[in-house]
Amino acid sequence: MNRIYLPLILFVVVVLEGVALNLLPSFVVMGKTFIVPHWALIILLYYALFYDRQDTYYSVIYAGIFGLLIDIVYTSVLGVYMFSYALVIFLIHSIRNRFHGNLYAVMLLGILGIGLADGIISIVYALVGLSNMSWQTYLLHRLLPTELANLLFLLVAYPLLAARLQRWQNELPGHTSI
Repeated sequence: MNRIYLPLILFVVVVLEGVALNLLPSFVVMGKTFIVPHWALIILLYYALFYDRQDTYYSVIYAGIFGLLIDIVYTSVLGVYMFSYALVIFLIHSIRNRFHGNLYAVMLLGILGIGLADGIISIVYALVGLSNMSWQTYLLHRLLPTELANLLFLLVAYPLLAARLQRWQNELPGHTSI
């Protein structure tokens, strides 16, 4: 049953990402700051840390699929989110055993993942000519607000997802309890 919930949760989050900026006060949206919701990436981070085992890559597959969905629905360049989300989740999946599954590790990996994904997306957009922001402007007016806003979502999602995903991981076929 949990295999139905994982993509369903991601689909709902991708839809909510589209209306996220409409929920913010107008002075935040109309100001110099530019906040990009990477909520799907945060959910994928939770999947990589708490659901996937060392030999399963559900989170990476979902990252590619839902990254492509974000590209199709919200962007004009196909493959940017798909590539960046899949790469970041693969890297997090690869290094997750070096960290404990607690809130501090999730926060650190979340900040790292959001920064890396947003950086890759910004570099690709600059290379194809869709963005001409200076690095100083990017860091102060886009990356920092994006990191803070997404960190807030990460903190809200932690109590809702961490334990539930670990329980669902124990229900995966081939799981042996010690």
